[in-house]
Amino acid sequence: MLKPLIYKENNLHVLDQRALPHQETWVCCNRATDVAKVIRDMVVRGAPAIGIAGAYGYVLGARAVLTGGGDVSPAGLDSVYRELAAARPTAVNLVWALDRMVARLEREAANSAEGRVAALLDEARAIDAEDLEANLRMSQAGVALISPGKSVLTHCNTGALATGGQGTALGVIRDAWAAGRIEQVFVDETRPWLQGARLTAWELQQESIPYRLICDGAAASVLATGDVGWVIVGADRVAANGDTANKIGTYSLAVLARHHGVGFMVVAPRATIDRSCPDGAAIEIEQRPAEEVRSLAGRLIAPVDAPVHNPSFDVTPAELIDVLVTEKGVLHRPDRAGVAGLFR
Repeated sequence: MLKPLIYKENNLHVLDQRALPHQETWVCCNRATDVAKVIRDMVVRGAPAIGIAGAYGYVLGARAVLTGGGDVSPAGLDSVYRELAAARPTAVNLVWALDRMVARLEREAANSAEGRVAALLDEARAIDAEDLEANLRMSQAGVALISPGKSVLTHCNTGALATGGQGTALGVIRDAWAAGRIEQVFVDETRPWLQGARLTAWELQQESIPYRLICDGAAASVLATGDVGWVIVGADRVAANGDTANKIGTYSLAVLARHHGVGFMVVAPRATIDRSCPDGAAIEIEQRPAEEVRSLAGRLIAPVDAPVHNPSFDVTPAELIDVLVTEKGVLHRPDRAGVAGLFR
């Protein structure tokens, strides 16, 4: 199974997703600062994968403190925590994973410094493995909701590249194809980083799953044909009331799906739910550099000084979501009570 993150010999090796699909390049990180940079620069992306990377980055930070004779404790690693947490503020999995690392470090307080670092590596590996296990459970739960005979449409990349393996929304699509429940996949290109065109199309092609790549603006006309049974997407953060932040363009897909009577499915691990966030209005939306919109593949496509609004995410209101699939259960028409029930 494809793994975008590999920890070995005290280094985190990260598959550079900016170079795909035409080149496979790995970036070696041996410091927490390196990990923060690959998260910030989109070398690794996808909320679950960002969380896993952050956990391994915390391990690298702890190893550096140990080597320097410093204090391997939450206080001694506070600057490491803050640097990693600030790399991508919208993806709640990042802070969730870092908080879990801190909790493990607190439990190991009586252990030696070397033992605490070893325990942190065990915790990061557990986060990695648990994400894959959760993805496999979500895939089966999502497939059960799909009636055979139609296609699906997806946005951005939610496959193995964005997770610890298998994928969230794309994991459901993988298993739905294997079960004979879908005809093909319509893949939004996903401007401005083109994760659909570069990454999702590549993953589907690796497994010979039939797909058609479409520009984002073609989604309405595709849904109008009646050939699509579900729009299936992932999430970077789910608020306590079910509002969901995901890659920019997801909200418009939800509106289009509701208008055309097409089901709208969000697939995300429970770690993506932020119970401290009351609703979508409270979700911090990351603003990306203007050059991402002004240029394409390094070539300027707009006036050099064109004013740009470039939010990386948008928020889909819970009332537009037909089903939220997690590894802990499936919520139809998610709301505050249903989300809370996933944590009982």
